[in-house]
Amino acid sequence: MIFDLIRKRRSVFPPQYNDQPILKQDIERILEAANWAPNHKHTEPWRFKVIQGEAKTRLGEFLSKKYEESDPRPKQMKIKKLQENPKKAAVVIAICMQRDPKESLPEWEETAAVAMAAQNMWLCCTEMGIGAYWSSPGLIKYMGEFLDLNEGERCLGFFYMGYFDGELPVTTRTPISEKTTWLD
Repeated sequence: MIFDLIRKRRSVFPPQYNDQPILKQDIERILEAANWAPNHKHTEPWRFKVIQGEAKTRLGEFLSKKYEESDPRPKQMKIKKLQENPKKAAVVIAICMQRDPKESLPEWEETAAVAMAAQNMWLCCTEMGIGAYWSSPGLIKYMGEFLDLNEGERCLGFFYMGYFDGELPVTTRTPISEKTTWLD
């Protein structure tokens, strides 16, 4: 049931991943789920760059170098994390948004559509037993130097994916009644 799947979805971080690869057909299935996200005026603004193999190492090197260049006091622990996290993932997908060239709708609506595509991916991963995590570091503003982005396209973050061992924690939410106002 979809409600159970929504409640089971969790962030699973790269250090939790094991070495089991994700099959290309499974990645394609996850991306197909993203492709069915709702979007106003059918702009389908989501774009994905699948990063695997040696490209993950290059991504980690790029991110750590950009961090060192942009932070006046870079921390060695963060440099190492930026280098290692892409390598720990079975695959990293750069989540990008292609702005409608006509700007026929507000940009926030296209950003929201991409976020819904990412949620579809996350739910699909949950169903398939694949851990996932959407990271949106400040360094994404430099991704045009690493990725081949089209005019009007920008990176919104990285979707790290990998199989993991063990159980995920059960979490709770405050009741929806505390966040809802009913108007009659």
